[in-house]
Amino acid sequence: MWPDAQQTEELLADARRGDSDAVNRLLEGHRGAVRRMIDLRMDQVLKRRVDASDIAQEVMIDANRRLREYLENPVMPFHLWLRQMAKDRLIDAHRRHRQAARRTMDREQPLVTAARDQSSLDLAAQLRDQQLTPAAAAAWQELQRRFEAACAQLDEHDQEVVFMRHFEHLSNSEAAESLGLSPQATSMRYLRAMRRLRELLNDDDPELSAS
Repeated sequence: MWPDAQQTEELLADARRGDSDAVNRLLEGHRGAVRRMIDLRMDQVLKRRVDASDIAQEVMIDANRRLREYLENPVMPFHLWLRQMAKDRLIDAHRRHRQAARRTMDREQPLVTAARDQSSLDLAAQLRDQQLTPAAAAAWQELQRRFEAACAQLDEHDQEVVFMRHFEHLSNSEAAESLGLSPQATSMRYLRAMRRLRELLNDDDPELSAS
């Protein structure tokens, strides 16, 4: 999901030397990943009110404004710095629109929204017995529905770590840094979440439960 780390480091080095073209390429190279990260986290009600590209644009403007500060003190990898700003912007957007239309905004379920792309089906298949994976399109749609329902039953912290590890493809150490946890604690949280997803999928499938 995020651009190549080595290429990013090269662009950051050029940006430190005052190369404005490197700054433009650095930010544009990350725009798509920032937009996808935001889009996956937006609930359906907010999506009807705001476009993910608009929030991503706000993030990129903010990143450009604060880039010199980051270059002087890179406290975390660049993509984690960007995603933290994106997360803050998204929280603000949900808060503003929830206050403006409190009765119409549903409870946030970022992984349920995220589960509508193909990667969710891949993860759902991994959590199932491979011998029982449906081949028909209708069966895949049912698997997707059940996976979304299982994700919705995870608590907020477990949803977050699955989101980061699977949908954003962050490493365990990157997720740990973003969550403010040790790598060991983050790994345990991820394993717990995956175990819970497997249990929920099996409980919802009589055939699997019987086996």
